[in-house]
Amino acid sequence: MIIRSKAPLRLGLAGGGSDVSPYSDLYGGLVLNATINLYAYCTIEERSDGQIGIVSYDCGCRQEFPLAEVLPVDGKADLVKGVYNRVVRDFGFRPRAFCITTWNDAPAGSGLGTSSTMVVCILKAFVEWLDLPLGDYDIARLAYEIERKDLGLSGGKQDQYAAAFGGFNFIEFHTDDTVTVNPLKVKRWITDELESSLLLYFTGQSRSSAQIIEAQRRNTSSGNAGAIEAMHGIKQSAIEMKAALLCGDMKAFGEIMSRSWENKKRMADGISNEKIQQAFDVAMAAGAISGKVSGAGGGGFIMFFVDPSRKKAVEEALKALDGYVLPFLFTEGGAHGWKIYDQEL
Repeated sequence: MIIRSKAPLRLGLAGGGSDVSPYSDLYGGLVLNATINLYAYCTIEERSDGQIGIVSYDCGCRQEFPLAEVLPVDGKADLVKGVYNRVVRDFGFRPRAFCITTWNDAPAGSGLGTSSTMVVCILKAFVEWLDLPLGDYDIARLAYEIERKDLGLSGGKQDQYAAAFGGFNFIEFHTDDTVTVNPLKVKRWITDELESSLLLYFTGQSRSSAQIIEAQRRNTSSGNAGAIEAMHGIKQSAIEMKAALLCGDMKAFGEIMSRSWENKKRMADGISNEKIQQAFDVAMAAGAISGKVSGAGGGGFIMFFVDPSRKKAVEEALKALDGYVLPFLFTEGGAHGWKIYDQEL
């Protein structure tokens, strides 16, 4: 039997960073995000040779292990191993032979939530394979615990819920560590206009978000007034952008994005850099209205908000730089999995 799963990557539209502890624990967080037609993928194939095989195209590694209840977390395909170890521990999964293969449509460090989405995707494959009794909230929460607690990887909570639920979501991160996902019903013409107005540009530079996130955590823990005030502003932008999105106020949407980016740069050093600023300068000179880096910052993708009639001009101008523009569409629906019983496939 073959099991496959896929989970959508996301664009963080507003509020990103307010979902990261300790800020969310102290003040609560609010995030507006939306999934796009870029995905994490996972395939599990049953086998009969008494081995567990792991193929991760994102980290470029292949490994084989004898059947075991715990796989070693050694810096290679740790997301797969983290999910496997937790499934064995929590659900009484008796080790059996299989091969798992994973890959992403976007590079690691892109700011689109690739790592967290992959954990959700892998977990969804195990849910499908083993008929585990987990709903969307359960999958998102467990994925968060695997990534942040079991594996000790820095980051927030929004990506797991975006991948599990899909679509446009306004997500509340409460101080008691609970999460409420509010799916938004966005009118079709608004989605079309937003797709026409957003340009997704990859800087050509992937980054590790860990240092930036740790700096944000330190600033909050130490009571850095400027950083905390900036994060309050970022959280407020999620409320304002949700209102603008639902009524189709594109002018307000662009203005809120600009304010949010200015606040984001106050959160920690390294969020912007020379390459990012160069892309902003080129895009703005060509007609972009505003923009912000997706994810923690330091590299990855930049979202530019552009009058649709100027979008092609901005795209052409950005071709002079090292990165590239990536077309995308918004998607509905979160992670899903399916079985294939014909081994000949």
